Amino acid sequence: MKVCVIGAGVIGCATAYELTRRGHDVHLLDSERGPGLGTSYANGAQLSYSYVEPFASPATLRGLPKMLLSRGSAVRFHPRWDWRQWAWGLQFLRACSARQSLQGTAQLLQMAQASRAMLEQWMREERWSFGFEENGKLVLCPTPESLRLQERQVALQAAMGCRQEVLSVRECLEKEPALQSAPGLPWAGGVWTRDECIGDPHRLCGDMVASLQKWGGQVSWGVRATSFRRHGERVAAVVTSEGEIAADAFVMAAGPRVVALAAKLGIYLPVYPIKGYSITVPFRPGVHRPRASVTDLGRKTVFAPLGDQLRVAAMAEVGATGLDVPPDRVRTMVDAVAQTYPGLCDLEAPAVWAGLRPATPTSVPIVGRWRGSNVYLNVGHGALGLTLAAGSAVALSRQMPQAA
Repeated sequence: MKVCVIGAGVIGCATAYELTRRGHDVHLLDSERGPGLGTSYANGAQLSYSYVEPFASPATLRGLPKMLLSRGSAVRFHPRWDWRQWAWGLQFLRACSARQSLQGTAQLLQMAQASRAMLEQWMREERWSFGFEENGKLVLCPTPESLRLQERQVALQAAMGCRQEVLSVRECLEKEPALQSAPGLPWAGGVWTRDECIGDPHRLCGDMVASLQKWGGQVSWGVRATSFRRHGERVAAVVTSEGEIAADAFVMAAGPRVVALAAKLGIYLPVYPIKGYSITVPFRPGVHRPRASVTDLGRKTVFAPLGDQLRVAAMAEVGATGLDVPPDRVRTMVDAVAQTYPGLCDLEAPAVWAGLRPATPTSVPIVGRWRGSNVYLNVGHGALGLTLAAGSAVALSRQMPQAA
């Protein structure tokens, strides 16, 4: 079939690539000047296959008042006169149940493991160089209570096939010796997952597009999808800033922009942007660089070593729609690096970024065909876009028939 994929972040690029591999005639378009320049550009860079617990959980619900009322909280809520925000918020609160959290964890783990297998297959078949490394992930717990919560999650996920270890502070320092330079930070222990990985999402998007074109796929940059033209019950073409693009099927993978686009077809999507930030800083010459990917639960901050640089991602702001980067957010991340890895990085001129993560209330993405139409959705991955991209691309492609 002729398939038009709208959105060239890591989800759209993975979908377009997989559909092309399966023999479809794919046209990938994006309003940016190239692939992976929006939410996928400089996110946390972690492939967290075994760490996918939904944001909506009983623990989140208990901690919500403190998170929302503290001026320095990593989680902020910006109320707006927007019915979609309040509808999403109510659905989020309903999702903060033990049953929904368990169900969401199982769904996300299944998709994550499918992603791992498929990305490994793609990398065997293609010569990609996006900084991929299986370097392990260490999750640091600031208090004994948070460590006990992680112990329960590890036990739960062990029954679902995950291999993780709960570590003492001493064992954490053995796994990542670079943390020994910051012995005064408040850690009660941590969780080690040996087979977690990292990779540069922007570079991965570029690699997937290059392979897509090698397979015969077409790309269009600087083209914004605005609406659709119908022919009876089917969509015949997407209307763009550069004219119409006709196809047999259409995949919407436009990140946070997908809500307004889907509304043109009368589709309501429970997807809302959660703003996050990152900085990227170079390691100083001659220092002992960290090898593992580290998540500090107390700071809600991710540290991922990418070659000669450290990617630091943090914060979650519901309702913050702009891409501005407030100076206090930059200072918070710079301070986190200085305290976690003192002296290891040049912090004078960090590369800063903000992105809007399109999230569902349950953290489970929406993947598949829309009610028997020729429109397909691959949206709502939140902070797990890089992790789930390959798996959700395969899940969607399996639902697409081979003929219109």
